[in-house]
Amino acid sequence: MRKLQRKKYVVITGASSGIGMEFARRFARKGYPLVLIARREERLRSLAGELRTDCEIIVADLSREEECYRVFYELKEKPVAFLINNAGFGDCGLFEETRLQKDLDMIRVNVKAVHILMKLMLQKMEKEHHGYILNVASSAGLMPGGPYMATYYASKAYVTSLTRAVAEELSEKKSRVYVGCLCPGPVNTEFNERANVKFALPGISAEKCVDYALKQMERRQVVIVPTHLMQTAMTLGRFLPVPVYVKIAAYQQKKKFREERSCESR
Repeated sequence: MRKLQRKKYVVITGASSGIGMEFARRFARKGYPLVLIARREERLRSLAGELRTDCEIIVADLSREEECYRVFYELKEKPVAFLINNAGFGDCGLFEETRLQKDLDMIRVNVKAVHILMKLMLQKMEKEHHGYILNVASSAGLMPGGPYMATYYASKAYVTSLTRAVAEELSEKKSRVYVGCLCPGPVNTEFNERANVKFALPGISAEKCVDYALKQMERRQVVIVPTHLMQTAMTLGRFLPVPVYVKIAAYQQKKKFREERSCESR
């Protein structure tokens, strides 16, 4: 990463909060110009005002396919060093009770937007013979299923599967372009509120998550799982029968789900 020219842009989706915002701060400190993408213009302008680097803002709702194409069109002629494909959200509850529209919006943002921007940017980077793409997934995407967060887990499984496959294709053709996915466990961000969830395990800071991710990107690690606790959990999970793994996930999610319902009823 150090060899890339600093004049090349870092593009960050979901830059208005959490992990995306921390990536913006970290790359700004390295001197990269940024393209910040999110729905909330006032948040983006506030962040851009804080950062001591050139920032361009694209206000976009990535749940709309045409907005994904518009975003790429605005990036098409820019020299891009990094795409941090971070936009996404979750929800918690019984599958039969969660709102269908929210499920579909989640799939559009977590899957469709990630896929579109990854593919178009990869094609651009391949022509330019350089670049890094990091898809922000979740440790949920490494598990066989997540009852009470069914759609979210499924959407992140798509991202991890897609990333692994494309990374292997690039490796076999000896491409200079890097593709990886960040799969953290709980991170203390606004995600928790939007997903209506309280994590059973203690969360790490966005700063720690991003610091670890950048180090592993330099090593061209494909699947990046911050913290030894989550790495151990993911490793041990491989030795469990799938039905047992899913039941354990259901138990953990149900505890959070019940706690949330209990709080809402007061």
